[in-house]
Amino acid sequence: MDGLGTGRASLLCTLLLWAFQTCSAGVSVKVYPEVEVIKGQTARLSCSYSGSQSSSTIVEWYIEEQGSRTRVAFRPQSGGGETDNGTSLSGRVTIEKNFTLTITSVKPSDELTFICQVTAGPDGSGEASTMLKVFFAPESPQLTKSSTQAISVGQSFPSEIGSCIAKNGHPPPRIIWFKNDFPLPEIKDKKEKTYMVPSVVKESSGLITIKSILYMLPTKADKDSRFHCIVEYKLPGQQIKQMTSNVIKLDLNYPSEKSMFSIQSSVPIKEGDDVIMKCETDGNPQPTEYEFKKNDKEIKGTANLLKLKSVSRNASGEYMCHAIDFENLDADLKSSLHLDVNYIDPMNVTPKEPQVVMLDGKVAWQCKTKASKSHTVQWKRGSEVLSQDGTLAIEPVTYDKAGEYVCVGAVPTVPGLTALARVNLTVQGKPKVDPASPGEVMKEGDTVTLKCTAYGHPAPQFTWTPSGKQSVTVDGKKVVSTVTLEATPDVMQKGVTCEAANEYGKDSTSFPVALKRDIGGSAEGRASSFLLLLSSLLLSGLFVVQTL
Repeated sequence: MDGLGTGRASLLCTLLLWAFQTCSAGVSVKVYPEVEVIKGQTARLSCSYSGSQSSSTIVEWYIEEQGSRTRVAFRPQSGGGETDNGTSLSGRVTIEKNFTLTITSVKPSDELTFICQVTAGPDGSGEASTMLKVFFAPESPQLTKSSTQAISVGQSFPSEIGSCIAKNGHPPPRIIWFKNDFPLPEIKDKKEKTYMVPSVVKESSGLITIKSILYMLPTKADKDSRFHCIVEYKLPGQQIKQMTSNVIKLDLNYPSEKSMFSIQSSVPIKEGDDVIMKCETDGNPQPTEYEFKKNDKEIKGTANLLKLKSVSRNASGEYMCHAIDFENLDADLKSSLHLDVNYIDPMNVTPKEPQVVMLDGKVAWQCKTKASKSHTVQWKRGSEVLSQDGTLAIEPVTYDKAGEYVCVGAVPTVPGLTALARVNLTVQGKPKVDPASPGEVMKEGDTVTLKCTAYGHPAPQFTWTPSGKQSVTVDGKKVVSTVTLEATPDVMQKGVTCEAANEYGKDSTSFPVALKRDIGGSAEGRASSFLLLLSSLLLSGLFVVQTL
């Protein structure tokens, strides 16, 4: 029977190995294989057993360090929990009634194997171990350039590109390098053109700082390459997280292979513009010596710039620049461009002279020009477009047609490229007087002011009948005569005559003068109305009295 019992106990222990429990005789102990916790938090390591009801059972927790065990806490079945002094967990560990070991303010150094040992007297003993895993996210990775000096292409050995560091993580994180957003294979062989040199530092806190230095043998194609690193780290629950560093670019020196010559000013170019042409190469740094030519004739530039002030059409032509790179004297660093300076000739107007035309006559102008590209010709007066074919004809000529006309030439495809010419038209003839506006007075004997407006060239002379105090002003193309006189009975009856005359004839108009019709709206009118009403009322009253 004893052999059979022992055999059954062995079989039971074999079947329960998956649960990380250890049996001795009839006692089996069960714990979690791993417990995960964030640094600074509280860890709880559970322990349970079966196979014994002995009141003398005692549960003890041990840590295993460098092959030796150290007890940190214990608890009898029927007593209170106790902790051991002088251990790395002293003051932070307790054992609960259900034998769970609680550790507060977990440190990275607490990542150890913990053993729960159960001793049950005659029922035997058993133990099981659990691994405490401590996690802590590192700081964001910092990427720095290796040096402020540029790296030269063509070196025989790799250069240090940058250093990526991620501080204070646990467990040790991993650094991954990226070039142009693509991961670089992790290579540590210094014989390769690209490799990394990693290093690990354990801080006094127990946290881990990792560093990786990237070395490369760069080529000219790397002049625009972008580098960054990612730190990859673990958290409880099999989580894998990442943080990305800043981005750096290389300062590369590389020889020139070709040159470029371009116009920096806004195009198209027109006469009067300032033009800047720039010569540069595909090398770094740029050459310090440049030569410029126009139509094979040498001209002077400023560094790598050729500046032309207020260009004319004669500046059009073939321009060439030659960059001299002393790092690659065999390279052909010549390039050229063609400069087109657009122009428009002054407007040619026929006839050129100011035109003096008789009233009701006719006049015509022709306007032409030449330009570097297709152009337009318009006749304008103010903002009004009168003609778009270069010809302006006016018939019949009236006084309101007198004044300035502008012929405008423009090249629509070249903004701001315009030319213009001005002509002036003077209209001669006898005066024409505008229709008269009646004069009004409150009563006979008042003064009245009248205005007589006339067109005419030469400027007409005015005669008022009867005469009064007269003044003359010019309002645009019109001449205005103003007279002030007394509204005598004769004036009220016959009116006033205005006559305008020059060497080509005369014209006249008569101004009637009358009393204002609507006197009810004035103060005097209102007073007269009141007096009339009062008189009517008084007369009515007298009539009533007499009747009574």
